[in-house]
Amino acid sequence: MKKPKYIFVTGGVVSGLGKGITAASLGRLLKARGLKVTAQKLDPYLNVDPGTMNPVQHGEVFVTDDGAETDLDLGHYERFIDESLSQNSNLTSGRVFWKVITDERKGVYGGHTVQIIPHVTNEIKKSIARNAETDADVCFVEIGGTIGDIESQPFLEAIRQFSVEYGRENCLFIHVTLVPYLAASDELKSKPTQHSVKEMLSIGIQPDIIVCRTEHPLNNEIKAKIALFCNVAPDCVIENNNCDILYAVPMMLKNEGLDTVAIRKLGLECSEPDLKDWTEMLDALRNPVQTVKIAMVGKYVELHDSYISVNEALKHGGIKTHSAVDIHWIDSETLEGDDVDLNDILGDMDGILVPGGFGSRGIEGKIRACNFARVNNIPYLGICLGMQIAIIEFARNVLGLEGANSAEINPETPYPVIDILPEQKNVTDMGGTMRLGQYPCVLNPDSKAFALYGSSMIYERHRHRYEVNNDYRQELLAGGMIFAGTSPDNHIVEMVEIPNHSWFVAGQFHPEFKSRPNKPHPLFTGFVSAAAEHMNNK
Repeated sequence: MKKPKYIFVTGGVVSGLGKGITAASLGRLLKARGLKVTAQKLDPYLNVDPGTMNPVQHGEVFVTDDGAETDLDLGHYERFIDESLSQNSNLTSGRVFWKVITDERKGVYGGHTVQIIPHVTNEIKKSIARNAETDADVCFVEIGGTIGDIESQPFLEAIRQFSVEYGRENCLFIHVTLVPYLAASDELKSKPTQHSVKEMLSIGIQPDIIVCRTEHPLNNEIKAKIALFCNVAPDCVIENNNCDILYAVPMMLKNEGLDTVAIRKLGLECSEPDLKDWTEMLDALRNPVQTVKIAMVGKYVELHDSYISVNEALKHGGIKTHSAVDIHWIDSETLEGDDVDLNDILGDMDGILVPGGFGSRGIEGKIRACNFARVNNIPYLGICLGMQIAIIEFARNVLGLEGANSAEINPETPYPVIDILPEQKNVTDMGGTMRLGQYPCVLNPDSKAFALYGSSMIYERHRHRYEVNNDYRQELLAGGMIFAGTSPDNHIVEMVEIPNHSWFVAGQFHPEFKSRPNKPHPLFTGFVSAAAEHMNNK
């Protein structure tokens, strides 16, 4: 097993500066130089994972191949570095303390007093060290939160210890801070950055690189000031300004020399970066020839990060046809009133997408949106719950099964066309207990999905407890729906389509998690292409 280099990324002054994007962008640059990279997010919150958190508060739950429910930053990492992450890629305080307390109960510590140091910090260091199992050349470790947070202290102490034990020459510390602009005096202020670095120094960590988030260009004078008072070389002060496109951040940081400095500091030998595919992708995103309007009909639309992977996958899907995607955010509850004119809201849309979700709120609005797409021949993409919605709508309005529903939404429904997975019936815990992670799916050779994927066997990531009730399979087929994909044992319906519709495709899985800007997911490419065709045929 090779001995990788570690890059630790911390944040100061305020939260939400884009530590994850900074790290992911540098990861893209290093991968373009021929290095193998991986990433890990250390989150200070006490939840074991984000799986039970409200998406409106925390954003989407990103699911890995091996079934980890993780922070949305891992989605950014996967999209930028194009590497599949794992259970070890997201560590929370909840998981650490759970492990420590469980070990204490088992007598693992031999009666010793259990403390933050060394027991908690040792668990964190073990998780960091497991990144070496990926055989990566460089491992990125992002520490969530902001320097000064009480919750972050064990993680900061752990990475300090790790750098001493592993070898300081093998570790690089990047500190992302805010350089605010005061309009009244027309000044950029470096003092918050200085104080943030001082806080880092007080716990024994000297940042090697200062990445300065700013909305105004940094002149050489302020860069020199930050370098002097933060004890770094002038070229180690990196400007991170706003970009027109998220995926342009790597190119901006390359122009600032971030990857060059990182390579020098870590003593890495590698080639010049090959970013041809990345620049071509950026060119396509910046120069669309048309714009399609997609209705995103969900229950968490007040926070767009609740569906961030879907948002990004839609952008990716437009690259092939040089189509920009204009997402219209529609709260499904607003579609439920009898006086609601759906044509006013959805009639001008080129495509309708119903994403995943849980619970009964807004369900009837989603069903109405699905019905509108089917009846009016508007391209429809259903994801997870969006597929279940398609089944319910079809059962009610095509098969005539009045009151058909999911057993999750209405346990007393006379027609439970969606029912709980058999293995889920006795599960009571909410966190980490669903059908999670990557599963195979066999595609119907007569389906649109088969033509899009170009393969009879695909692998997609799941996050659900309910499935199509097999008791209603024959009725659905007789009504004109086809099963575009099933599990290899034919027990679970994974995809459905309506052949006599221009483009009506729905899957029980989450294709958005596997879409990359330079490798768009075929379902999103197909959906956006169908939306563009619908627009051009109006």
